[in-house]
Amino acid sequence: MTDRRTFLAAMSALAVAALGHAPAAAAAGLKLGRRSPFSFERLREEARRAAQRPFQPVPVPSWPILERLDYAAHGQIRFKPDYALFADGPGQFPVTFFHLGRFSPSPVRMYVLDAGRGQAREIVYDEGYFDMPSDSPAHALPPGIGFAGFRFQESRLAQPSARDWRTNDWVAFLSASYFRAIGELYQYGLSARGIAIDIAVPDRPEEFPAFTHIYFEPPRDGSDTVTVYARLDGPSITGAFRFDMTRGKAVLMDIDASLFLRRDVARLGIAPLTSMYWFSEAQKPTAVDWRPEVHDSDGLAMWTRGGEYIWRPLNNPPRIIASAFSDENPRGFGLLQRDRNFDHYLDGVFYDRRPSLWVEPLGDWGPGTVQLVEIPTDDEIHDNIVAMWVPAAPAAKGSSYRLKYRLHWTDQEPFAPSMARCVATRLGNGGQPGQPRPPGVRKFMVEFLGGPLAQLPYGVKPEPVLWASRGGFSYVYMEAVPDDVPGHWRAQFDLTVQGADPVELRLYLKSGDQTLSETWLYQYHPPANPA
Repeated sequence: MTDRRTFLAAMSALAVAALGHAPAAAAAGLKLGRRSPFSFERLREEARRAAQRPFQPVPVPSWPILERLDYAAHGQIRFKPDYALFADGPGQFPVTFFHLGRFSPSPVRMYVLDAGRGQAREIVYDEGYFDMPSDSPAHALPPGIGFAGFRFQESRLAQPSARDWRTNDWVAFLSASYFRAIGELYQYGLSARGIAIDIAVPDRPEEFPAFTHIYFEPPRDGSDTVTVYARLDGPSITGAFRFDMTRGKAVLMDIDASLFLRRDVARLGIAPLTSMYWFSEAQKPTAVDWRPEVHDSDGLAMWTRGGEYIWRPLNNPPRIIASAFSDENPRGFGLLQRDRNFDHYLDGVFYDRRPSLWVEPLGDWGPGTVQLVEIPTDDEIHDNIVAMWVPAAPAAKGSSYRLKYRLHWTDQEPFAPSMARCVATRLGNGGQPGQPRPPGVRKFMVEFLGGPLAQLPYGVKPEPVLWASRGGFSYVYMEAVPDDVPGHWRAQFDLTVQGADPVELRLYLKSGDQTLSETWLYQYHPPANPA
């Protein structure tokens, strides 16, 4: 399986960067190319026609030089804020740019639009836009080599006490079709992608289509929204995207995507989310790391068309696992970071502040599945989790799609259930204290918090409703967590199972006919040689 974090290595060091202004307010020394016609419909038509031709990959220029721009050398190259696009307006969010390097070697052509004129001018690379050491290999690159990606900085109109736009950004696009944004807690974490092609498909390599052309629409003064257009290209697919991105308490992205298939695709991932999960309180190998937990996200949340809220804690499985959850026109899904307790991580990279990312479909998505791909990892440097929507109909050559959706980069899910939420999943050896622990028996402790649990009359216990794809339950018990927090309960049970095949588990809480909690799903992987 290809390492997704390779594409994002340069993004983890978000150095200061900037570039030149729109044609109406160009900075001195900014180089712009000739004008060419532009409209979103024209971009969509270009993508449609391109799908009828063989794929032509973007050449990687001067690779021997770019290869020397490794993580350390690339991190010393910083874009000069004086050249930021829209640094003096219009709008409040300047645009800065990433330099090419070993981990982002393919140039992306950047354009700025003439407001209201339907024309675009290319922004031409010049090494003078960057601060770089005198011995940097980048000095040997040819003129006009291009840029790797871009980002929007924080507001240039903010009060002096706010975050300085020259050193703080809120959205970044870098490598292939990856992009990410900060959430309400001012921290980057997981990423989104324009499209995912054949992830975890046996005997088929995963593809990484790329945004090859980016167009910046001059923003409106007084608006919190910026608009960017992008052309997508890859061996199996072409596409055109419009991003309307709003900087508020959270970051919202309204995405209008047109996709055209050059050839058959076995697994077409719409609105894919990419994250990292190494270990958490659920399962941690003994002394594998000094920290209690390490993950960008701890679970997949789903809100079905029928109104069911589902929480599926993530796994670091023994082998690549793809899970599918059928639905039609789902209300939403996302990879969330629910655990916000710093003491559960103890790390200065602030895993407790990583954003949650929720996909809200807009319009008719039809039948399909939310698919979760979990890939084994032994380190935090690998993005090993993917969640995406996969249409039910075969993704055949010549097919086309027009999809709209909204991404919410937030603290928690934007449409939180009124029912109790699952807040922890813990596993241990089964059996009873003071007695030999039987082999092949696992104890589960699943915690729920809030919602109607907080209004239960004194002496009333929730009833756990359990199901397993195989195996049997014993020692099923409910109790209030002894922390004096109202509505904090945990269900515990032992699962006895033979063999190492995965076990699908399902649990929710009720009282009489009333459902009290969201549905907890879990995929348990029994050890090959149970103790």
